[in-house]
Amino acid sequence: MAAWAWYLPGVPFYVHAQDRPGTLPEMEALAEAHWSYMDRYAGRLILRGPTLSDEGTEHTGSVHVVDLDDRASAERFATEEPYWLDGLYRHVTISRTVVLIRREPVDDAPASGVPSALITGRWAHQPRNAGGSGLQLPEVSPDSRVRFMAVLVDDNQTCTTGIASIVSAIPDEALAIVQPFADQLAGGRVALTAQRWQRGGRS
Repeated sequence: MAAWAWYLPGVPFYVHAQDRPGTLPEMEALAEAHWSYMDRYAGRLILRGPTLSDEGTEHTGSVHVVDLDDRASAERFATEEPYWLDGLYRHVTISRTVVLIRREPVDDAPASGVPSALITGRWAHQPRNAGGSGLQLPEVSPDSRVRFMAVLVDDNQTCTTGIASIVSAIPDEALAIVQPFADQLAGGRVALTAQRWQRGGRS
């Protein structure tokens, strides 16, 4: 089996919402409305789950990778979500993606006891390879702890703009695992951010 497993849905988008501070009680009250809303996209969700504080006790944001028709559909997905409508998010990022790795289960923390981390990074628009047929992939094989990896691209898919990855490791270890891939994809050193993450959905 090839090290890189390409996943080719229609148009996957990475949607990352950052919570407003102190909104956990309101989020808990709206949890059922949030889950019911996401149930409408059950067949399109590639990845879903909250980001957490360093201790893993506080909800800090929500991450979804969802297969949609176009950017307008992605913006509706983000802005019609109950938490957004109630003003509980302070910012939402929407980026088209190319999914490089998707291993199941995406989050095995309940079974292994190992936390998962979301690693993200952004860079200036970097053209895709000279042939225009795809990404110039890193030469190194991905660590098995990398459960999900997507490169963020512009809407025309002509340039890469960042990376998002889920790794079964504590944040510092996850950073070290993803750094070489991000650097090679960007063509230079990338400043990465690590956050605790866990798979979302109904308990």
